[in-house]
Amino acid sequence: MLSPYFYGTMRTLSFIILLIFSLPNIGYSQEEINKVTTQGIYTDRITDEFGKPLTGIKVQVQGKGITTYSDFNGNFSIKARKGDVVVLSKDGQQINSYRLTGMSDYQVEDKNNVLTKKTSSTSNTENIPSYYLDSAIYYYKKDPYKSIDFIEQQLRSKKRQNSKDLIKSYTLLGDNYMYLKQYDLALSNYQTALKNTADLAITIKLAKALTKEKQYKESNKLYSKILSKKLSGWQKVEVNEGLGTNANHQNQIDKALIFYQKALQIAEEHNITPKISSLNAMIASILAKKGEKKEANIYIQNTLETSRSEHLQKRAKVQNKVADVYQVNRDFDNEIQLRKQTLDELEEAQVESISIESDEEESKTKLSASQLNLDIGRAYIDKNEYDKAIPYLEKSAAKALVNKDLEIQKNAVQKLSELYKKIGNSKKALQSYQEYARIVDALYLEKESEIKAAINMSSVLRDKQNRINSLEKDRKLTKSRYQLTQSEQELTLANYRRQRLLVYGLVFGLVLFSIALFSMYRSNKQKRLTNNLLALKSLRSQMNPHFIFNALNSVNSFIAQNDERSANRYLTDFSTLMRNVLNNSEEDFIPLSKEIELLQLYLQLEHSRFKDKFNYEILIDKKLQIDEFQIPPMLLQPYVENAVWHGLRYKKTKGKLVIDFKQKDAETILISITDDGIGRKKSKELKTQNQKKQQSKGMKNIKKRINILNEMYADKVDVFIDNLHEDETGTKVVLTLKKD
Repeated sequence: MLSPYFYGTMRTLSFIILLIFSLPNIGYSQEEINKVTTQGIYTDRITDEFGKPLTGIKVQVQGKGITTYSDFNGNFSIKARKGDVVVLSKDGQQINSYRLTGMSDYQVEDKNNVLTKKTSSTSNTENIPSYYLDSAIYYYKKDPYKSIDFIEQQLRSKKRQNSKDLIKSYTLLGDNYMYLKQYDLALSNYQTALKNTADLAITIKLAKALTKEKQYKESNKLYSKILSKKLSGWQKVEVNEGLGTNANHQNQIDKALIFYQKALQIAEEHNITPKISSLNAMIASILAKKGEKKEANIYIQNTLETSRSEHLQKRAKVQNKVADVYQVNRDFDNEIQLRKQTLDELEEAQVESISIESDEEESKTKLSASQLNLDIGRAYIDKNEYDKAIPYLEKSAAKALVNKDLEIQKNAVQKLSELYKKIGNSKKALQSYQEYARIVDALYLEKESEIKAAINMSSVLRDKQNRINSLEKDRKLTKSRYQLTQSEQELTLANYRRQRLLVYGLVFGLVLFSIALFSMYRSNKQKRLTNNLLALKSLRSQMNPHFIFNALNSVNSFIAQNDERSANRYLTDFSTLMRNVLNNSEEDFIPLSKEIELLQLYLQLEHSRFKDKFNYEILIDKKLQIDEFQIPPMLLQPYVENAVWHGLRYKKTKGKLVIDFKQKDAETILISITDDGIGRKKSKELKTQNQKKQQSKGMKNIKKRINILNEMYADKVDVFIDNLHEDETGTKVVLTLKKD
């Protein structure tokens, strides 16, 4: 008997066939849309005579004090209404002005820095983005989530999507994700946009996204490919700066210096002021790393000189970066002077903090008065001028308390505690340390909330992107429906003329029916595989927070015991372990050697806390080729954790933990984890009533992971757990692991 699922599938196929034959009656319409939207947002694009975008063109609305600049694609959006006068200029030189009527396009020529404006001969409606795209451009950076929603509505619109609007939509999606630091999603959308164009500006954005994803080789390949093209001055600066950034991230500082200097030379030739100041600062930072202080100071002075004409945000960004270079050079006097200058400028502007853009200009950071006071206090400490440092640290802590900036408050109070201890004021040192401990607890809760919010945000964004991916597939399907309809009509006519071949048609139908059944079987199998992969990913995502919280409890215990040195050392080792865990968190399997490294790091951390409770030993069979075996990440750690926390920790005498890796045969290894602790029975008796009601999530997840892996890979992992001794003390866990 055929299943209900089969009948549902056949009904769906029938509906699709009916829809295909009805397609010739469906028409498309396209409305004419003005560039000035109902919300009063004017959007346009500035290009040269070859249609290449011009960036950095200043756009002003006369008499309203509203200003913006054209982006890498020559696009801009500004608040303006019909009748307003728009002024275009570059480097202080006015190009032209015109009154908005909603019926004009404009282009700008750029030849030898002489700019003129002319009216385009193209149709008014040909390149105008829709209302949704206008709104998405307007909300970019102001409210990126809202911008993404408008792009989704644009792609969902029934109006036929032209190629230029699609390119703009996916490029803007990538820009929004870059701003939100969702670099993998940005990569995907830039790649989708580049399937429909070879725009160099978008290609540069893709290379930047690859850098953010630490795919430096792929980014360098893209930049090298771009260099062979005809580029504007700004694009040449962008490419060389990007190559320098990649080299710097890979600690190739000599190579980075060459690219930064080349980018600076091009920026000076084309008078690209924003890049000149930032590149001088980057070069100074590189030279400081190399210990070439005199050469670094030359670029520092150039940076400061260039930034004097900039507005407060850019000037503060440059001054802060230069102050960091002074700090590296241990030139504390100049560092203090520069940070005080920035602090005075903030006070003069009557603001507590300002947002400054990163060098890649896709995100912003906050520079606050409390941070500047903290940096000045720290510099005075480095100069051993403690009396001068105290007022700045106290001011930093007070301002951070008002602004609810726990991170800066914590650092300021910690410095004060250390400083009071140095000068012999034990009372104030103790008070400051107690305040520091309170802030650390509050900061822990805040960070925990931030982690949860980040997880939720990532989930929401990926849901949005999945919907957008579905729209892109639907668009491609709609594009091919006309050809599909023609093919179906020709097939119908051919079948009508060949009624004598009815028998062959029936045979053909049986073949199609068999294919459909096979496809459904394969689809169901693929769905099961997909569900298993999703389940594994979900369980891994639960394992990591579970492990992190247990480790943070250890840190908390050190802090509770006022053992700051042990807490700091523990955090350093913990960060090394977490870096390795996170590197492996997306992998289904990792080499056994990596899993052993993780266990060694973890046991080192636990042993540092419970030195008097147990010793441990990791034994590896000399014949065992550990790199030939693959193991799911974090598979062994929960068993080791149980041995320490539930077996050895409660033992009155010092216990021992042994992890033994032995080769059973060419395709199988045995991994045994044994401890001479109190045993499982005694451990259960020691549990509180609340603990008895709760099941260990770590062990529960491990069981689920093993079940799924064995289903997918034919009994790859087997686990056996038993008491070590006949008196039910000690525990032995034996895992059997097979090759793929």
